[in-house]
Amino acid sequence: MSTKRSQTQKMRLPTFTQKVPLEVPSPTEKDWSKDNIEDYVIKDLDQGVNSLPQPYRMINKLVNLVFDLAWELIEERDTLKESEIDCIQLTIYPPLTEVQLNKMPNCMAISQDYVFIGVGKGFFIYNLYNTKRICTWEKLKVDVTSIWATDLGNEILIALLDEMGIIRLFYFYKDSLFLIKAINEVEDTSKHNACVKMAISQGGDFAAFLLQGVGDVWLDVYKLPKESWLKEVEHPQVTSNTKKKARQTQLNSVDPTPIDNLEMDMNIYFRGDIKLSFPVPIMKIKPPKPITGTTFKSPLEVFAKVEDCYGLGSGQNHFIKESQWEHQAEIFYTSYRKFLDGEWEEEPLSSATFHFLLPSCLTAMPAEVRSPSGVACILGIHWTRHHNFFLYSLNRTLKDKADPEGVWPCAAPIVISQLSCSSSYLVLACEDGVLTLWDLAEGFPLGVVALPEGCTCQSLHFLKSFLIHKGQKMFPEGPVKSQMKCVVLCTDASLYLVEASGTQEPTISMLVERPTKHIDKAICAVAPVPTLPGMVLIFSKNGSVNLMDVTKAEVICAFAPPRSYHLEVPWEPLFVVSSHHPCFLLHGGCPAETEATTDNASDPWNSVFYFNFETYPLLENISKNCTIPLKDLVDDKVFSRVLPLEERCQRFLQKSFQTLKKNQMEGHDHWARLRKYSLILQKENPKKF
Repeated sequence: MSTKRSQTQKMRLPTFTQKVPLEVPSPTEKDWSKDNIEDYVIKDLDQGVNSLPQPYRMINKLVNLVFDLAWELIEERDTLKESEIDCIQLTIYPPLTEVQLNKMPNCMAISQDYVFIGVGKGFFIYNLYNTKRICTWEKLKVDVTSIWATDLGNEILIALLDEMGIIRLFYFYKDSLFLIKAINEVEDTSKHNACVKMAISQGGDFAAFLLQGVGDVWLDVYKLPKESWLKEVEHPQVTSNTKKKARQTQLNSVDPTPIDNLEMDMNIYFRGDIKLSFPVPIMKIKPPKPITGTTFKSPLEVFAKVEDCYGLGSGQNHFIKESQWEHQAEIFYTSYRKFLDGEWEEEPLSSATFHFLLPSCLTAMPAEVRSPSGVACILGIHWTRHHNFFLYSLNRTLKDKADPEGVWPCAAPIVISQLSCSSSYLVLACEDGVLTLWDLAEGFPLGVVALPEGCTCQSLHFLKSFLIHKGQKMFPEGPVKSQMKCVVLCTDASLYLVEASGTQEPTISMLVERPTKHIDKAICAVAPVPTLPGMVLIFSKNGSVNLMDVTKAEVICAFAPPRSYHLEVPWEPLFVVSSHHPCFLLHGGCPAETEATTDNASDPWNSVFYFNFETYPLLENISKNCTIPLKDLVDDKVFSRVLPLEERCQRFLQKSFQTLKKNQMEGHDHWARLRKYSLILQKENPKKF
């Protein structure tokens, strides 16, 4: 027994053995052999003696796993604490005003000096300055999901989309609200077509509605008779049908008395007895047909099909036979069979993104078509899973064939497109992360830029053109040509700034990198601030709202509702930023204590918070002094490029003329002085002259 015990004790000692014979090492480190680590093996002889049986071995592994996970969590929390200590403590500004609602807000929009809030069964109208409710329209049986407001000058066009997909147009004029029409409402519900998306042109001349039926989707385009609306509301004609009038009044009338005991400075009355002209349909566009085998017998028939080069590039007119398509499909399925085998999900219906474009030399238009300045004349549209951006003329009727006047093909399917507020710039973002930048006003592409590998565009946001003058960011008063800046939010929550200037190569820089450890800090929404140069609002999944300076890629300050409130859905914040006023509104949800005490209440209070940038010390000077006249930039060579080409030429000629005139005056004075000096010399020395 003693012999076995001694042998066991010797075996329990872990040893380091080498595969080669051992040697006495040299006293100096330089002479040591540089063997690979694989030449050494570690033998724990104790494992062969004390190996745990099952299930204890599995329990041991689970316990070790729990300890490892706990240790990783401890390290992560320590790293977070260190980063919070190292980072600069931001100034957090509270809201200026709180607007309490007795219903959950679903959407918001701002136009002129009014805020439109969509709620269950209708919408509210608030005054932006004093946040007082001035109108309530609640005549629906379902909730409102989206709301749009377009400035028409002195009037406002409101579009309302409910849960059933019915779109309604309202006309807001002075102290009256008019219902124009429910675009897709029908008596037979089996024939109902839901509206998925809509857009109104700048100035309110046209509107487009993306409708979806049973297994089909299409785009309806309307011309809006806004001149007729103005005449009809200024000289109203009450409907003569008394039964219809009574029914309209019963369905659409609204009590103008104060609602929910809120003090109101004025009342907006709903006029259901006045009928306005309906929008006129001008075009119906369907998704492009799948490309199939050709029916043409010769290439000449293909070219004859394309009239005046319109529609060239869509891929519909080609000379590829059906057998060639089948052969290519067979090769594809043979090569990727292991990835394609299995159940196939039904392909969803195609969707579309569309924009109204102003007249430009990039958009091909018939010679006889003349569009007024500032009025949209082209509808640009791209469909999901398609490479082409189609251009349709708006100068047509419903009887005309809806064929595209132009096609811009891309190398990959287009996922995102965005048009600037001035309709001067257009960006097409493809599936492969490539962005194509177009200057529509000047008529040339600004360039092509690629996002980092693995990044796909999630949203695009244009920044209002600004300059850095004497260390301060400023908005130039006049138009700035061929100067574009936009922020790109990627699907991995990284944020980039893309800049393009004239013929220079566009640049891309990272503003926020992709979060790796703290997923709650990932960006879920971005909104530029049109009244603060170079500033964007960043909304994170943890509910934080930060203001970032894109020129320095740093956060300036933060905004937050009171501590008792929490955002209803932090990863999908409900907010709206004014394009003309230095403010934004944020839905803050319900207070925690109110939520706990009103679990059985049907309508708990919800709050919308009003933030005004001019009331915060860090932003007050930026907001009030952010505009600079172009004349102050003329003498600065760095900013001379911001002026339009015609004005630059004019100023150059004026400066050259002034310089020439100055030189002439100086030359005239010089000769006059010489003549005077010669006369003096003649008087002093008449003999020499």
